[in-house]
Amino acid sequence: MCIVYNTIGALSHIESQLSKNNFDEFNSISDLINFEKNYSFTEEQIILKHRLSVQTEKKVLEDDIVILVNEISKYKTERNEKLKLKLDNLNQQLDKLFLPKSNLLTIFKDLGLNIIVWTKIWSAPTLTRANIFITSRKQNKVLLQKNIRYDFEKNDFENAVNQSSSNELQNLSKRRSIIKELKSFIYGAIGEHKVETTLSKLPDEYTLINDFTCYFQPPIFNSKEKGYIKSIQIDHIVISPSGVFIIETKNWSENSIQNIDMRSPVKQVHRTNFALFKLLANNTLKNHHWGKRKIPIKNIIVFINHKPLGEFEFVKILSLNELVKYITYFPPCFSKEEVTYIADYLLKYCVTKDEPCKLSIL
Repeated sequence: MCIVYNTIGALSHIESQLSKNNFDEFNSISDLINFEKNYSFTEEQIILKHRLSVQTEKKVLEDDIVILVNEISKYKTERNEKLKLKLDNLNQQLDKLFLPKSNLLTIFKDLGLNIIVWTKIWSAPTLTRANIFITSRKQNKVLLQKNIRYDFEKNDFENAVNQSSSNELQNLSKRRSIIKELKSFIYGAIGEHKVETTLSKLPDEYTLINDFTCYFQPPIFNSKEKGYIKSIQIDHIVISPSGVFIIETKNWSENSIQNIDMRSPVKQVHRTNFALFKLLANNTLKNHHWGKRKIPIKNIIVFINHKPLGEFEFVKILSLNELVKYITYFPPCFSKEEVTYIADYLLKYCVTKDEPCKLSIL
């Protein structure tokens, strides 16, 4: 089996974006695709859930209002009954004062008690009304809030459902928006996974580096394009006994292939080839007695679904099932140890690290 380094680039990018937006419910590319397929159904289920929730809340409010009205009335009745009992008791105490044949000391004592009892009689209704007012005010405030909410749900039910489901629908829409932005990476990940699966079946003297990313300091000047190359990203690099293969994967539809606004993958590969050539020019392979040995670099663009017609200079256009046959076609010029050396040399410059990816394809 081929030695494989790094997770495919599109998959790593998707995982980082999902993590950045705290989308932890997606475990695979299939989950993301199914989310988009089932979006309308999920949206309908959320609205239905909140519709039922508002209906339940309305029924609970209706029952609560009746209970609260009864509690307010009951509380007033109970307080007034207690007041009546208290006043009856105080009046009975008055009847026991100033008994006949009372001496002067008793009369003065009864007079003091009389003042206290009458004070209680006068203050009791006021205190009761104040207590009823304070308690009823709190209860009436709660009752008013419940009535306002109940009337809103009863008279404007659809708006109540919309308000209830708003946050959840906004979060759903946000997820859809982010996933739509990742659409090209999603289908890119599917294509890159198919290429990785195919290449991993190569013999063990082959090495595959996925998502080869390299920065150049100082930048490399590309005289052909009259510009500087600061970095490159290559979907797959295969280091083989016959040389190095740059592989760019495209999971494009026919419309994308015909779209003149799409960036040319041929130009993209030419650019990376130039940069990789410059990078490998500094290697220290054991030279032949005739002179310095060259590391062949071949360019491949693999189209997963639709392969465009025509040939392009210095770039081989292949379908997935043609890939392994093409790579293994060329005669070997490096030993297994030299293949390992070239792979290790390139890995030193690769900033993408071989870290596990929690997100899977299926």
